[in-house]
Amino acid sequence: MRLGVYVGGAGSTLEEMIGQACAAADAGLDSAFFSQITAWDALTVAALAGQRVPGIELGTAVVQTYPRHPLVLAGQALTAQVATGHRFTLGVGPSHRHFIEGAFGHSYDQPAQHTREYLSALRPLLRGEHVEHRGSFLTVAGQVEVPGATAVPVLLAALGPVMLRVAGELADGTVTVWAGPEAIAGHVVPTITRAAAAAGRPAPRIVAAVPISVTADPEGVRQAVEAHVGFAASFPAYRTILARDGRSAVRETVVAGDEATVASSIRQFADAGVTDLLASLVGSDEDRRRTLRWLGSRRRADWN
Repeated sequence: MRLGVYVGGAGSTLEEMIGQACAAADAGLDSAFFSQITAWDALTVAALAGQRVPGIELGTAVVQTYPRHPLVLAGQALTAQVATGHRFTLGVGPSHRHFIEGAFGHSYDQPAQHTREYLSALRPLLRGEHVEHRGSFLTVAGQVEVPGATAVPVLLAALGPVMLRVAGELADGTVTVWAGPEAIAGHVVPTITRAAAAAGRPAPRIVAAVPISVTADPEGVRQAVEAHVGFAASFPAYRTILARDGRSAVRETVVAGDEATVASSIRQFADAGVTDLLASLVGSDEDRRRTLRWLGSRRRADWN
């Protein structure tokens, strides 16, 4: 299992976000993925980070599909691919009704069908191919030419069975959030893997974003996370995935405690079939530095 960091943009400066990616690379981790809500543009941040952060994979987790036409997103992603020296992975997702209808004004009816159509057009564009697509949700006619760009891998944020099947058929893997080892092992991995096999595709990547803190105050860390993002449990997709783990609150997903406690929890994710764990570093500044140092001291062999 590979280890990386999940870099949130809310409240951070550009230098801070790129600094987190630099710190991950310096610590010996494998990747840094940037979040996208309504703050910094994650694709631009990843492209800029590619100029300063050596070696590691850089990606988005995740860019919303509805506000960006596939031709636009393909151009941005291929640009980031070149800017990062071909180390870029594009994570996309349909987001949630609250954002798509409330903030962007798009209809959120049939998000899975929208996503299937979107990926059907986006994937060939990311290979530099010409696309002529006229569907129920999208019209795409054109080609994106970025000299020197290689095809961009795509991950799809998917938690429900229909979206996981779309991810298995049309993407290179999935990105999960708020999903624990039980839900990943019993639901996410078998659903997406069966879909990929049926479509004749390779075994998919299972990328799990998890709040992690090596800390002397685990309960304080959990309370702080709940105060900051606890509202996510009200979204239907997140409420359902939490329930699959027998949970009802975001705070219950936080991996926090001493090194032995955190190592045991991370091992559960590896055993569940996670291929890439993205640590969302939480807690005090010192907790975050301590957690990153500790993660960097581990090796893939510890989890494989």
